[in-house]
Amino acid sequence: MEKTIKVDENTYRMLNELVGEIRAEEKRPVSINEALSKVLKEKKKRNIMDFAGSWEMSDSEEKRTKAGLKKAWSEWKPKSF
Repeated sequence: MEKTIKVDENTYRMLNELVGEIRAEEKRPVSINEALSKVLKEKKKRNIMDFAGSWEMSDSEEKRTKAGLKKAWSEWKPKSF
């Protein structure tokens, strides 16, 4: 089922630029619908860096976490094949 949406001239121009970029990357014709779909799907994917700075911890928690990691890393041995 297709729907019609209204966009202003600037948004339309940006959509066409996006289509051109995707067309150049994929070396094939790309519709505005396909370009929008691709961008929206990529937007849903979370990047680990999206979470940077989101974990608030106290200084004591930080020290305990670092100490635990240091201990675990010192005990870790790579598997022999």
